[in-house]
Amino acid sequence: MDALIVHGGKPLSGEITISGAKNAVLPILAATMLHGDEYCLHNCPDIADVRLAAAIIRCLGGRVTRRGNTLLVDTRLAVGTVIPADLMGKMRASVLFLGALLARFGEASMTMPGGCPLGRRPIDLHLDALARMGASVVLWEGEICCEAPALHGATIELQFPSVGATENVLLASMGCKGTVVLQNAAKEPEIADLAHFLQAMGGEISGIGTDTLTIRGGAPLSGATYTVMPDRIEAATFLCACAGCGGEICLHGADGRHLTPVLDVLTGAGCELCWSRKCITLRAQGRRKAPPAIETAPYPGFPTDVQAPMMAALLRMEGSCRFSETIFERRFAHVPQLRRFGAEIETEGSAALVRGVASLRPATVTGTDLRGAAALVIAALQAPGVSTIYGIKHLRRGYDNLEGKLRALGVTLSEADGGVGKNTTGNFPCHGV
Repeated sequence: MDALIVHGGKPLSGEITISGAKNAVLPILAATMLHGDEYCLHNCPDIADVRLAAAIIRCLGGRVTRRGNTLLVDTRLAVGTVIPADLMGKMRASVLFLGALLARFGEASMTMPGGCPLGRRPIDLHLDALARMGASVVLWEGEICCEAPALHGATIELQFPSVGATENVLLASMGCKGTVVLQNAAKEPEIADLAHFLQAMGGEISGIGTDTLTIRGGAPLSGATYTVMPDRIEAATFLCACAGCGGEICLHGADGRHLTPVLDVLTGAGCELCWSRKCITLRAQGRRKAPPAIETAPYPGFPTDVQAPMMAALLRMEGSCRFSETIFERRFAHVPQLRRFGAEIETEGSAALVRGVASLRPATVTGTDLRGAAALVIAALQAPGVSTIYGIKHLRRGYDNLEGKLRALGVTLSEADGGVGKNTTGNFPCHGV
């Protein structure tokens, strides 16, 4: 099993550049299946999930080539409508190909999507919305079969502002006749990025950034050149690391407008922050003070993806903090592992209480999901001595060159058992980028 050996106990110092957003590039890659053409996507992170999305496009008949941080996608010869189970089972975002394939071909078949084990994440909202647009949906023994010879306009109100359901409606709407009005839509910046990419293709969308999206279906589409937005969760992860370890870091390419609730928490804890649309600088000196409470919420609230990294950042801060997780039902899997470092954390249902301790000790731990594994790295960075973190495959799913960026901030770390830093992504039936 791959492992990361971290030498902790030192403050962070240095400058790095934040990569493109995982949660933006994945739906954008699915969108390239809407119309057979050529696409040039800049600022694409080199992570396992992007490689998997590229593998799906290839299995459907398209081409994907990586040149540095740019992906060249050609879907002119793509004719497939069936995604193999072994690809669907590796990534939650694979379900986004459903809306795109329905819009272009009128049919799609796939198994239930995979991803991190964060409890129930049903796709009922996706399927119900597509059915409102005229799709016929059949679920049978874990398989999803959809047909939609003629998608039509509709007014749809989501029961919950689901990011994935909002994205699937946006994608499917590109191929419908009429106008789709989506109410209670998710407002995450990554959804706005997808909408702007669809506009670059020729799509007609209004209300971007609000909870009501209006999409005129049937607009002629074409290929596009587009630059993916920076990854706000990656930026938040490094900010949490510096807040926990102390020091001063500068994150180039990070957009502070997307991280207001995170920046507010860090400022309240005693960190000094300076930010703009293109850079965030954080300085952490002395012992910081934990905020009394943090509650995750849909955007513009505190992001659930930052819950685990922020928890790790607060482990040595003065005082106590109560975390309330409102998005996913099982997102405290990192807590038992954090306790191995000497952290004092109690959990009850969807709440966790963190009591700050004076110091942490090195430990051997295992990550079980993407953001939880990142939290373990942050804890290891604060613990004087050598810690070993297993489950690094989860980090490869969402962090581009994590080890290299940590080294740029002064961290001493090494790899064990299989080359953690080589960005290996597994053996997909259709080869990755």
